[in-house]
Amino acid sequence: MLPAILLGILAVTCCYFVARPLSYLLLKPLGYVSESRLLHLVVRRFISTLIILFGLYIFLRLAGLTEFAVAVMSGTGLLGLILGFAFKDIAENFISSLLLSVQRPFRIDDVIEVNGHLGVVKKVTARATTLVDFDGNHIQIPNATVYKNTIKNLTANPKMRGSFTLGIGYDNDTKSAQQLALTIIGNQNAVLNDPTPQVLINDLGSATLNFTIYFWVNSEEHSVLKVASQLMRELINEFTEHGISMPDDARERVLLNSQGEDIYPAKSESRQTGNPPSSAKKPHTSQVTASSVDDVSSDTGEIREQAEKSRDPEQGSNII
Repeated sequence: MLPAILLGILAVTCCYFVARPLSYLLLKPLGYVSESRLLHLVVRRFISTLIILFGLYIFLRLAGLTEFAVAVMSGTGLLGLILGFAFKDIAENFISSLLLSVQRPFRIDDVIEVNGHLGVVKKVTARATTLVDFDGNHIQIPNATVYKNTIKNLTANPKMRGSFTLGIGYDNDTKSAQQLALTIIGNQNAVLNDPTPQVLINDLGSATLNFTIYFWVNSEEHSVLKVASQLMRELINEFTEHGISMPDDARERVLLNSQGEDIYPAKSESRQTGNPPSSAKKPHTSQVTASSVDDVSSDTGEIREQAEKSRDPEQGSNII
């Protein structure tokens, strides 16, 4: 009996020391299939555990405890089943982490939107995905939530479309206004030529004919919001200079005297032309000089820099 027990102890010891290098050796082919760090870690530990359990089983068999060995194995399976039900949410989150690590729907520093949260991916651990939003806040989203919800990746395609609406009076030449708007948009260096910008009529308002201006920018280099702001200012200046009215889409009550004349003709003139009275007319510049051009650079780089310098809200290494 004693030699068998010693032989069993030797088997357990050998399995323990062989488990780690053997798991690395068996894991090598997996490196050609997937680069997932988490998957490699899980498979490596699973192989190591199986090797150690095999050594323990040999020890129990040599010690004459075959029935006990079977009971231990059965009990281990039952215990695993019980723990699986007890920690269902944790298990679901871990499996989601494993799937995210394998499939990689996004990368570190990508700008994504998940479950209503928009930000730069700072870190993905076995528990959660950490985003840094454009207000500088850290947002931790459980990986189960990330995997089950729609993921909007704004970095996979750097080209991003922006749009805004601008209304002109019905007394204007619509075609000329569209051509002028396209010329102004085309002169903006931040706007891409492919896809081409568009100026389309989308609504007939009570006082204005409304255009929707569509344009594309490289979101890695320029901010859509900043480019839209500059385009709106330039369009207003150029439309005003070319006499294209932009009346307020509001209803005004006109007061007439007994002869049927407008009591406030200045306001009536302003309403018809879409411009303020001459006495209140503000000066404007027809051309935008280099010194007055807005900074239209993207904020993504700054947020990435903040994310890199900020403290990690959660310990753990990246799994993607």
